[in-house]
Amino acid sequence: MKTGILKLLREHEGYISGQELCRQFGVSRTAVWKAVNQLKEEGYGIEAVQNKGYRLRSNPDVLSSSELKSRIRNQWAGSSIYYYEETGSTNIDAKRLGEEGADHGTVVVADKQNAGRGRRGRTWQSPAGKDIYFTILLRPRFLPDKAAGLTLVMALSVAQAVERICGLQAGIKWPNDVVMNGKKICGILTEMNVETDYIQHVVIGVGINVNLDEMPGEISRTATSILLESGKETARAELLQEVLARFEENYGIYERKLDLRDMLGEYNGHLVNMGKQVKVLDPKGEFEGIARGIDASGELLVETQDGKTVKVYAGEVSVRGMYGYV
Repeated sequence: MKTGILKLLREHEGYISGQELCRQFGVSRTAVWKAVNQLKEEGYGIEAVQNKGYRLRSNPDVLSSSELKSRIRNQWAGSSIYYYEETGSTNIDAKRLGEEGADHGTVVVADKQNAGRGRRGRTWQSPAGKDIYFTILLRPRFLPDKAAGLTLVMALSVAQAVERICGLQAGIKWPNDVVMNGKKICGILTEMNVETDYIQHVVIGVGINVNLDEMPGEISRTATSILLESGKETARAELLQEVLARFEENYGIYERKLDLRDMLGEYNGHLVNMGKQVKVLDPKGEFEGIARGIDASGELLVETQDGKTVKVYAGEVSVRGMYGYV
């Protein structure tokens, strides 16, 4: 009921009467009063006026279960939400839920991670109360070789959501880092559980640097936050809902043709490597060239010095700018 009351208060610009809340939820005025007080204790600025009712004046930047569930408006992305104040890794939690039969679109959110991981096992700094750490569980109805494109779909969704909610330009460093002004604000880690030619589930973990006011040590050379770039704090729950909304839409586009052809223009438009000299760090041998965007499979097209176009598959290959991270 607390989540429902919060949702109704958010949807009403003015006051909503206690009587109406009682009618909506089939409870007593005392039960409504208790629920409203619980929301106040969580930091919500709720004004109560006699003969008018209740009005939401201010919203704290929290990622509580009530806050998240009251914002979800999607068909399936976030239809079930598991929230933890602290956990080891949302990817690990989501994989466990996947083994237990959790539905497609289930989302795990944490205010803090103490064992977050990035690509190739790198650690991901996850302080409390500042950023967004979440994982979405998917049960795709296609073959495992098509799952790799979902990482790029998520990167595009994050970039679109940041632009829409924060009004800031966000780029993508192929394949899946979201960047601002040449520095990383978001990392994405996709893991898959496969049986022969059947996907049991896919989990996509996302960490977004939102309200961090400083970057420690060496990481400040390659990473930043939305706050550091904009000077303004962002409501994390609002941004998370927008990411999920964009991902649900983009997933549907991807699922229709099982490639990125209908998102090429949008993805390449965000690609910060586009048209730039890059260095491809391939275990088989490094080489340099000009990035010409991605193809429908999500591979990066690199034009080498001899005029040939090489398709670069993410896997164990990294791409760097000639003089730095981007």
